[in-house]
Amino acid sequence: MSPSELTGTLTFLREAERLKSVLRSAYTSTGQQESTAAHSWRLCLMAMVFEEEFAGLDFGKVLKLCVLHDLGEALHGDIPAVQQDQSPNKSAQERADLQTIMQTLPTGISNVFLSLWEEYENASSPEARIVKGLDKLETILQHNQGINPPGFDYGFNLDYGQKHMGAHPLLLQIRALLDTDTRNRQASTASDSAPGSTP
Repeated sequence: MSPSELTGTLTFLREAERLKSVLRSAYTSTGQQESTAAHSWRLCLMAMVFEEEFAGLDFGKVLKLCVLHDLGEALHGDIPAVQQDQSPNKSAQERADLQTIMQTLPTGISNVFLSLWEEYENASSPEARIVKGLDKLETILQHNQGINPPGFDYGFNLDYGQKHMGAHPLLLQIRALLDTDTRNRQASTASDSAPGSTP
Protein backbone atom coordinates (compact mmCIF):
# COMPACT_ATOMS: atom_id res chain seq x y z
CA MET A 1 0.00 0.00 0.00
CA SER A 2 1.44 3.36 -1.01
CA PRO A 3 1.79 6.21 1.50
CA SER A 4 -1.16 8.07 -0.05
CA GLU A 5 -3.32 4.91 0.04
CA LEU A 6 -2.37 4.35 3.65
CA THR A 7 -3.32 7.93 4.52
CA GLY A 8 -6.64 7.52 2.73
CA THR A 9 -7.31 4.24 4.52
CA LEU A 10 -6.72 5.85 7.90
CA THR A 11 -9.11 8.64 6.90
CA PHE A 12 -11.72 5.99 6.09
CA LEU A 13 -11.20 4.33 9.49
CA ARG A 14 -11.64 7.70 11.21
CA GLU A 15 -14.92 8.22 9.33
CA ALA A 16 -16.09 4.69 10.12
CA GLU A 17 -15.54 5.40 13.83
CA ARG A 18 -18.70 7.50 13.71
CA LEU A 19 -20.70 4.26 13.73
CA LYS A 20 -19.71 3.83 17.39
CA SER A 21 -21.83 6.88 18.24
CA VAL A 22 -24.88 6.00 16.11
CA LEU A 23 -27.65 4.96 18.48
CA ARG A 24 -30.40 2.45 17.74
CA SER A 25 -33.85 2.24 19.28
CA ALA A 26 -32.88 -0.85 21.31
CA TYR A 27 -31.54 -0.74 24.85
CA THR A 28 -28.92 -2.92 26.51
CA SER A 29 -29.42 -5.07 29.59
CA THR A 30 -28.02 -2.17 31.66
CA GLY A 31 -30.48 0.34 30.18
CA GLN A 32 -28.06 2.12 27.84
CA GLN A 33 -29.13 2.85 24.28
CA GLU A 34 -27.43 0.41 21.94
CA SER A 35 -25.03 1.63 19.26
CA THR A 36 -25.04 0.33 15.71
CA ALA A 37 -21.41 -0.73 16.13
CA ALA A 38 -22.37 -2.84 19.17
CA HIS A 39 -25.17 -4.46 17.19
CA SER A 40 -22.74 -5.29 14.37
CA TRP A 41 -20.27 -6.75 16.86
CA ARG A 42 -22.82 -9.16 18.35
CA LEU A 43 -24.04 -10.07 14.88
CA CYS A 44 -20.47 -11.16 14.08
CA LEU A 45 -20.35 -13.12 17.33
CA MET A 46 -23.65 -14.84 16.51
CA ALA A 47 -22.32 -15.88 13.13
CA MET A 48 -19.14 -17.24 14.71
CA VAL A 49 -21.05 -19.23 17.35
CA PHE A 50 -23.16 -20.90 14.66
CA GLU A 51 -20.42 -21.28 12.03
CA GLU A 52 -20.53 -25.10 12.02
CA GLU A 53 -24.28 -25.01 11.36
CA PHE A 54 -23.68 -23.11 8.13
CA ALA A 55 -21.35 -25.62 6.50
CA GLY A 56 -20.84 -24.98 2.82
CA LEU A 57 -20.97 -21.20 3.11
CA ASP A 58 -18.00 -18.89 2.62
CA PHE A 59 -17.63 -17.96 6.28
CA GLY A 60 -15.12 -15.19 5.58
CA LYS A 61 -17.78 -13.57 3.41
CA VAL A 62 -20.38 -14.06 6.17
CA LEU A 63 -18.24 -12.09 8.62
CA LYS A 64 -17.50 -9.38 6.08
CA LEU A 65 -21.22 -8.95 5.43
CA CYS A 66 -21.85 -8.73 9.19
CA VAL A 67 -19.23 -6.03 9.59
CA LEU A 68 -20.26 -3.96 6.56
CA HIS A 69 -24.06 -4.30 6.53
CA ASP A 70 -24.80 -1.15 8.58
CA LEU A 71 -21.66 0.89 7.89
CA GLY A 72 -23.63 3.32 5.73
CA GLU A 73 -25.53 4.40 8.86
CA ALA A 74 -22.41 6.18 10.14
CA LEU A 75 -23.44 9.46 8.48
CA HIS A 76 -27.23 9.73 8.79
CA GLY A 77 -27.88 7.26 11.59
CA ASP A 78 -30.16 4.29 12.06
CA ILE A 79 -33.82 4.21 11.12
CA PRO A 80 -35.59 2.11 13.76
CA ALA A 81 -37.11 -1.09 12.42
CA VAL A 82 -40.61 0.08 13.33
CA GLN A 83 -40.19 3.13 11.05
CA GLN A 84 -38.49 1.51 8.06
CA ASP A 85 -41.74 1.09 6.11
CA GLN A 86 -42.05 4.90 6.18
CA SER A 87 -38.53 5.37 4.77
CA PRO A 88 -38.55 4.16 1.16
CA ASN A 89 -35.19 5.83 0.45
CA LYS A 90 -33.35 4.09 3.29
CA SER A 91 -31.34 1.79 1.03
CA ALA A 92 -30.35 4.53 -1.43
CA GLN A 93 -29.31 6.85 1.40
CA GLU A 94 -27.18 4.18 3.08
CA ARG A 95 -25.53 3.28 -0.23
CA ALA A 96 -24.69 6.93 -0.95
CA ASP A 97 -23.38 7.40 2.60
CA LEU A 98 -21.26 4.27 2.35
CA GLN A 99 -19.73 5.59 -0.88
CA THR A 100 -19.00 8.91 0.85
CA ILE A 101 -17.31 7.19 3.78
CA MET A 102 -15.22 5.04 1.44
CA GLN A 103 -14.11 7.81 -0.95
CA THR A 104 -10.57 7.87 0.45
CA LEU A 105 -10.09 4.09 0.30
CA PRO A 106 -8.11 2.53 -2.54
CA THR A 107 -10.57 1.88 -5.38
CA GLY A 108 -10.14 -1.88 -5.29
CA ILE A 109 -11.10 -2.06 -1.60
CA SER A 110 -14.04 0.31 -1.91
CA ASN A 111 -15.38 -1.64 -4.90
CA VAL A 112 -15.22 -4.90 -2.95
CA PHE A 113 -16.91 -3.34 0.09
CA LEU A 114 -19.69 -1.81 -2.02
CA SER A 115 -20.24 -5.11 -3.81
CA LEU A 116 -20.54 -6.92 -0.47
CA TRP A 117 -22.95 -4.29 0.88
CA GLU A 118 -25.13 -4.63 -2.25
CA GLU A 119 -25.04 -8.40 -1.93
CA TYR A 120 -26.37 -8.09 1.62
CA GLU A 121 -28.93 -5.45 0.73
CA ASN A 122 -30.33 -7.55 -2.13
CA ALA A 123 -29.95 -10.89 -0.28
CA SER A 124 -28.38 -12.13 -3.49
CA SER A 125 -26.25 -14.97 -2.08
CA PRO A 126 -26.71 -17.76 0.47
CA GLU A 127 -24.29 -15.91 2.77
CA ALA A 128 -26.26 -12.67 2.52
CA ARG A 129 -29.55 -14.47 3.24
CA ILE A 130 -28.07 -16.04 6.37
CA VAL A 131 -26.70 -12.70 7.57
CA LYS A 132 -30.08 -11.01 6.89
CA GLY A 133 -31.75 -13.61 9.07
CA LEU A 134 -29.18 -13.36 11.84
CA ASP A 135 -29.43 -9.55 11.74
CA LYS A 136 -33.16 -9.72 12.48
CA LEU A 137 -32.62 -12.32 15.21
CA GLU A 138 -29.93 -10.23 16.92
CA THR A 139 -32.30 -7.27 16.96
CA ILE A 140 -35.08 -9.34 18.55
CA LEU A 141 -32.63 -10.83 21.06
CA GLN A 142 -31.64 -7.30 22.10
CA HIS A 143 -35.24 -6.10 22.32
CA ASN A 144 -36.04 -8.98 24.68
CA GLN A 145 -32.88 -8.55 26.74
CA GLY A 146 -32.85 -4.80 27.12
CA ILE A 147 -34.14 -2.57 29.88
CA ASN A 148 -36.55 -0.78 27.60
CA PRO A 149 -38.57 2.39 28.20
CA PRO A 150 -42.26 2.16 29.16
CA GLY A 151 -44.53 1.37 26.26
CA PHE A 152 -41.88 -0.58 24.33
CA ASP A 153 -43.71 -2.58 21.63
CA TYR A 154 -42.63 -6.19 22.12
CA GLY A 155 -45.40 -7.35 19.80
CA PHE A 156 -43.43 -5.83 16.91
CA ASN A 157 -40.86 -8.62 17.34
CA LEU A 158 -43.35 -11.31 16.41
CA ASP A 159 -43.63 -10.14 12.79
CA TYR A 160 -40.23 -8.52 12.35
CA GLY A 161 -37.98 -10.21 9.81
CA GLN A 162 -40.15 -13.32 9.37
CA LYS A 163 -39.51 -13.38 5.61
CA HIS A 164 -35.79 -13.98 6.23
CA MET A 165 -36.16 -17.01 8.49
CA GLY A 166 -36.53 -19.54 5.68
CA ALA A 167 -32.87 -19.21 4.67
CA HIS A 168 -31.85 -21.99 7.07
CA PRO A 169 -33.59 -24.36 9.54
CA LEU A 170 -31.44 -23.02 12.39
CA LEU A 171 -32.87 -19.53 11.90
CA LEU A 172 -36.37 -20.95 12.37
CA GLN A 173 -35.28 -22.78 15.54
CA ILE A 174 -33.74 -19.65 17.02
CA ARG A 175 -36.80 -17.65 15.99
CA ALA A 176 -39.15 -20.03 17.81
CA LEU A 177 -37.16 -19.59 21.03
CA LEU A 178 -37.01 -15.81 20.67
CA ASP A 179 -40.74 -15.61 19.92
CA THR A 180 -41.39 -17.43 23.21
CA ASP A 181 -39.12 -14.92 24.96
CA THR A 182 -41.00 -12.07 23.27
CA ARG A 183 -44.39 -13.36 24.44
CA ASN A 184 -43.08 -13.82 27.98
CA ARG A 185 -41.61 -10.32 28.02
CA GLN A 186 -44.83 -8.91 26.57
CA ALA A 187 -46.93 -10.66 29.24
CA SER A 188 -44.58 -9.55 32.01
CA THR A 189 -44.70 -5.95 30.84
CA ALA A 190 -48.49 -6.04 30.62
CA SER A 191 -48.80 -7.39 34.16
CA ASP A 192 -46.34 -4.78 35.48
CA SER A 193 -48.48 -1.99 34.05
CA ALA A 194 -51.80 -3.46 35.19
CA PRO A 195 -53.79 -1.45 37.77
CA GLY A 196 -52.73 -2.33 41.30
CA SER A 197 -49.31 -3.68 40.27
CA THR A 198 -46.29 -2.51 42.21
CA PRO A 199 -43.51 -0.71 40.32
